[in-house]
Amino acid sequence: MNIPCPINCKGKELSFESTVIMGIVNTTPDSFYDGGHYQDRALDHARSLIRAGASIIDIGGESTRPGAENVCPEEELRRTIPLIRQLRKETDIPLSIDTWKSEVAEEALKAGADIVNDISGFSFDPMLPDVCRRHRSAVVLMHTPAKPGKMKWSTDTLPEQRDIVTVVQNALMRSVSTALEHDIENIIIDPGFGFGKSVEENFLLLSRIGELCQSGYPVLAGLSRKSFLGNAIASPDEPVPPPSQRLYATIAANTIAVMNGAAVLRVHDVTEARHAAAIARAVSRK
Repeated sequence: MNIPCPINCKGKELSFESTVIMGIVNTTPDSFYDGGHYQDRALDHARSLIRAGASIIDIGGESTRPGAENVCPEEELRRTIPLIRQLRKETDIPLSIDTWKSEVAEEALKAGADIVNDISGFSFDPMLPDVCRRHRSAVVLMHTPAKPGKMKWSTDTLPEQRDIVTVVQNALMRSVSTALEHDIENIIIDPGFGFGKSVEENFLLLSRIGELCQSGYPVLAGLSRKSFLGNAIASPDEPVPPPSQRLYATIAANTIAVMNGAAVLRVHDVTEARHAAAIARAVSRK
């Protein structure tokens, strides 16, 4: 297994000697998984993820599920900045702001965030790369073909025939080029599972995630409880199981991702992800 070089998160070194577990904290009322369950308990939830062994806490104030409505920067800031400030007082682990908006990233980095997790890979907001450069933040650059409000679910049929791995590789390298042009070197790439991709395309990406790892940049796999996993485990003539019933499928997908080189897992369930990653790494060392 090739281990990517560590990256610097505003002075904090993030090593990939073991799989990095990014714990998800949604402060939104319409998250696809928890549906706002943790919105009023975000601080306690973040603390529980840290106790479970999360390496990074990823804080989001806007749902990115397909069809989600846009949230104004002011509301996103209201949901996220107090949480970042409080966590920064309590912990030294890297904190990530899940946003594509430069205004939100600016205030989050001032408040103590170390990483900007941009679903658009610097394609939605032209001011965001400069914000990241000025604050010397690390970045997660994800592939997505459109803003969430215009995206299809992964269970929808996408009409075009395409080599999704090549599409994602090319888009991510364009994002990386934009980052490098702005003197941003601490980069993680994310293929964007579930974002504007069919069920078949998502599984093809998972099976060939090792090709993305050959770029030399750490690869993040955001597979946690995604709808395409539910599609695969659904019984014939039965509805696709809801996110609450996709944990075991997520564990299986995370294991496959790590065995094929993924360095970071973005998850709702930290303990289960750590165990899956440990087994995958143990096998990969043989």
